[in-house]
Order: sequence, then structure tokens, then C-alpha cells
Amino acid sequence: MTVLETTHPNLAGADTSATGGSTPPRLPGRFSGLAFQLRYIGEKLVAAVVVLWLAATAAFVAVHLSPGDPVTLLMGEFDTPELRATIEAQWGLDKSLLVQYVDFLTRLVQGDFGMSYVQRVPVADVLFSHRLVASAQLTGAATLIAVVVALILSVTTAGRKGIGTRIAYLGELTFASIPTFWLGIVFITVLSFQLGLLPVVGGTTLENLILPSLTLGLPLAAVLTQVLREGIEKSLEQPYAVTALARGISPWQLKVRHGLRHALIPAATLAGWSVGGMLTGTVIVEQVFGRPGIGQATVIAVTRQDVPVVLGITLLAVTLYVAVNTVVDILYLWIDPRLRVR
Repeated sequence: MTVLETTHPNLAGADTSATGGSTPPRLPGRFSGLAFQLRYIGEKLVAAVVVLWLAATAAFVAVHLSPGDPVTLLMGEFDTPELRATIEAQWGLDKSLLVQYVDFLTRLVQGDFGMSYVQRVPVADVLFSHRLVASAQLTGAATLIAVVVALILSVTTAGRKGIGTRIAYLGELTFASIPTFWLGIVFITVLSFQLGLLPVVGGTTLENLILPSLTLGLPLAAVLTQVLREGIEKSLEQPYAVTALARGISPWQLKVRHGLRHALIPAATLAGWSVGGMLTGTVIVEQVFGRPGIGQATVIAVTRQDVPVVLGITLLAVTLYVAVNTVVDILYLWIDPRLRVR
């Protein structure tokens, strides 16, 4: 095996017989790498669209297979054949399932989630209002807390033994095991009732955001810290780490510049899954802290059997989940340069 084949294993076995073996194979150029990256991103975007279409189709089928009659819910106590026919025509329920399905997908593409059965307003007005803003603030703050805490703890404790590392292990295990609703109650009891440091529930100020964000972000931080630390410690055992230390790099620089980057791929995958599904976690946290977000709207819609609102919230959660994980897949190209050339 030649030196070129050793440094570029993807080129091993390339055919050089046409030149008598004297001319080395051509390395992948800049444009071939760019073409692969564009193709990779395009495939991820197409896959995201397919997943969203399948999710919308599954939601449509689930609504029509679920027990209960939306027309009866809309009519209330005034159940007459004339009123039933009027409501079916108004809501398009008198059409065939295929026509309803096509109309459903067309409206979704246009951002129209239908009308609320109970509130008699567009579902988009229920979702894309202050509720979505409140939930987005909570999710963003919780994600920021999780990432910052995980980065600090993983870099600080990786490769170290001592009482501080053991305390960090215990804290991670504790926060990863506690249910979010119970953790929220503990925070309210200790930090609000006993110490009086933060407001209890409700409100839209920054102080009202701290406790819910900690409740939602610390369990994720505990898991991310464990994944990052394991990745950093494995990278410190590799031969290149010994070489870098021999050349004079400090242990901190080695962990931050090399070890942390090698640990980012599994951590980013886990963060994508967790952040994408965090919208469902806000349902419990917002109920515990009385925040007027998507979680509160979900509870109200389920209690009142408001199917269009429940369907809209479900599709919104799926869209957020798919979008976050698609972005994470694309970020792999930046995290690992080896993925940029094929």
C-alpha cells in the first residue's frame, strides 16, 4: 500500500493500470466535496418532507378512525337533520375521504389547520399567538441551560477523579431520574415557598421563566453531560492525544479543541432527539407552573375534545421535531470534516 493510499483509505484499490502504475489516483477535488455536501443536504430535506407528509397522513387517519362524531359535538343539544346537513357542508364533512384528505394537505401547506370546534376560531390563531411565544421561550431557555451546564461539567470532570467528580456523577444521576413534574414541585417548595427567591407560578417576566427552564433543562443537561464526558474521555485515550500532549498542548486545550469535538456527534444526536421532543415536555411543566403556553392549550383541547386543536398541536410538535433533527443531521458536516468528502 502506498503512502497516498495510507493517508486516504478511500482511494485504496484505485485503478492505475492505464498509466502503468506511475501516476497516482486523483484526489477528490473541492467541487466534488461540495457536490456531495449539497446532495447530502438535499437528501435530508427530502426525507424531512416525506416524514412530515407521513405524519400528516397518520394524523388524518387517526382523526377519522377515532370514536365520536364531530358533527354531534358541534351541534350540541340542537340535533336536527337540517342542522347536521348544514354543519357537514360548512366543515366539508359531506365530501369523500379522498377529497377531504386532499383538502387537508392543501390547507396544511398553506398554514391553515382548520377551525376550532369549541372556540370557533382558526386553530392557527390558537397556536401561533402568545402561547407559542411562551412555549418557545421556555424551550429555548431550557435548551440553553442544558447545553451550557453540560459543556462546563463535562469538560471540567472528564479524565478526573475526586470528590468533585463524584458529586457531579451523583447530581447527574439524580436529575436524570427525577420526573419533571416532581422536580418542578421541589423547586417551587424550596426556592419559592421556603427561600422566597423566585415567583411561584404564572407571569411572563424573566423571573417567572427561571424555575420552569431549570425544571425542563437540568434533566437534559444531566444526560448530555454523561454523553459528552464519555466521548471526551475516549478521545483522550487515542494516540493523537498522547502526541498532542507531547508537543506541549495543555490538558484543557486538548479536551476543548480535540476531545470535545469528537464527543459532539453523539451529544448532538441526543440533543436533537431531546429538544425536538421537548415541546411535549412543556405540557407538564407549563401545567405545574401555570404558564399560558402550548401545554396549557393541549390540556384544554383534550379535555373539551377539540380535535382540530389537538391535531394542530400534534403536527406542530412533529414539525419541530423533524426540523431540529434535520438541522442536527446537516450540522454533522461541520462537526466531522470526514463527512464532507465521499
